[in-house]
Amino acid sequence: MTDMNPGFFGRIGIAFGAFFGILGNAAFAGRVQRLREAPLAPEAAPVAPAAPEKPQAPQPPKPAAAPVQPAPSALKEASPVAALQLLGLLQRDARFIDFVEEDIAQYTDADIGAAARLVHDGCRAVLREHFSIKPVRGEAEGSRITLQEGFDAAAVRLTGNVVGKPPFSGSISHRGWKVEDTRLPKLAPSHDASIVAPAEVEL
Repeated sequence: MTDMNPGFFGRIGIAFGAFFGILGNAAFAGRVQRLREAPLAPEAAPVAPAAPEKPQAPQPPKPAAAPVQPAPSALKEASPVAALQLLGLLQRDARFIDFVEEDIAQYTDADIGAAARLVHDGCRAVLREHFSIKPVRGEAEGSRITLQEGFDAAAVRLTGNVVGKPPFSGSISHRGWKVEDTRLPKLAPSHDASIVAPAEVEL
């Protein structure tokens, strides 16, 4: 096999042979000219022997992904307008704020009882006019009941010695209250609900 990269003395012999061949053979001279004008192909870089693959160390097992905890539900902010409106109704019909803010230490129990009766009557009138209120439990107070698993903890609060899991047996100490309908008056856009009782000026 001919050496594709001859040494120095080999190249001298090739140069002399090419020189005389070009002078005596036009076709050979043309081939040499075309070879000189052709772009030289880049020499192939010697291929390094592939390095032996290193044995891979055993990978430690990946830790199990932690269970995704559901995001806590956002707290809903209650509008103060309805509460202020109810407070205004209690003040208007029962003088509720006047009664609570009064210093009753100087009054006798009889005086307080008489005032409380007026406040009671007015508060009851407000509740019955603007709300439909029913007991949470239909049983009479003192009745024995059994609460099965899955009972509504928002509607029934356990008191006393609460131990273990349902079913729970106990007696009703308070039936609770649930509002089934609300009928508060509609307010004009310009109404300031924070004024629960306007000041009174007698002329």
